[in-house]
Amino acid sequence: MILLANTLIPIFAGLLLGYLAGLWRVMDNQNVQPLIVLVMSFAIPCALFLAVASAPFQELRRQLAPALVLAIVYSALYGISFLLVRSREHMTLSQSAVFALTLGFPNAAAVGLPLLESVFGVRSRVTIAVALAIGSVTITPLTLLMLEADEKGVRNGFAWKTLFPALGHSIKMPVVWAPILGLLFSCAGLRLPSFANRSLTAIGSAAEGAALVLTGLVVSAQVFKVRGAIFVAVLLKNVVQPALALGVAWAIRLPIDQIREVTLIGALPCGFFGLVFGERFGSSPPLAGSSVIVSCVAGIATLAVWMAVVAHLR
Repeated sequence: MILLANTLIPIFAGLLLGYLAGLWRVMDNQNVQPLIVLVMSFAIPCALFLAVASAPFQELRRQLAPALVLAIVYSALYGISFLLVRSREHMTLSQSAVFALTLGFPNAAAVGLPLLESVFGVRSRVTIAVALAIGSVTITPLTLLMLEADEKGVRNGFAWKTLFPALGHSIKMPVVWAPILGLLFSCAGLRLPSFANRSLTAIGSAAEGAALVLTGLVVSAQVFKVRGAIFVAVLLKNVVQPALALGVAWAIRLPIDQIREVTLIGALPCGFFGLVFGERFGSSPPLAGSSVIVSCVAGIATLAVWMAVVAHLR
């Protein structure tokens, strides 16, 4: 019980701080781009680069199987969510893509980093780096592809000619190439000078708190409406996705420590990448914003349950 309190309360305190700051207009929740740049282009990339670059190469090789599990889990929920809102909610292509990314890509940046580090230690930063990279090179480019296709008025199928630009846009994000650069450092047996290590550590230390505040701030700007579809969405995200991660990881016989990690990553609340991309393209369905709010609130209970479940895995 003490472990749960020490792990979850600081995380949701950070989310609540950002939410109240936006709600009470202490911070501008309509113009969050500067904070997004700080978190996603500087703080988190520095933290992930250091985590991967300092990891032994054998540990990085162990991440291939978890990466496969996460790719399957992300893609599965993305596809289910996309088809669900296209058929039941009659959303546009871009709105459906934003909603699917919101559910399919967990909030590994803000919630996953402090959660897994508290439960499994500093070594879990490598797994979080993999989780972010997998989402950024799989379902994120697909979302950008559909957003650009809808914006350009493409109605007969996807705009395949925009696939590589969308993939390139995703890969250029520091949260993607920073762990890849760290991987190259580790493979080459390179080590950073102490002054560089200290500099990156100082910047990376802001990652957890700033990412939590950013998530709360983004959520505070969303329109909240109680609808049955919201609870279906949260059920898919907070219950079905971690159960799927557990099942796939168990089926391919991952080591027990990695089963625990990928299951908790699947149990993380909805991410904010979808909302950020949606705002950029003028396509943010209210259902996506409401789902983020309820998923974060429900995550207090569901994360506690999943933490108890993985703790009893043998």
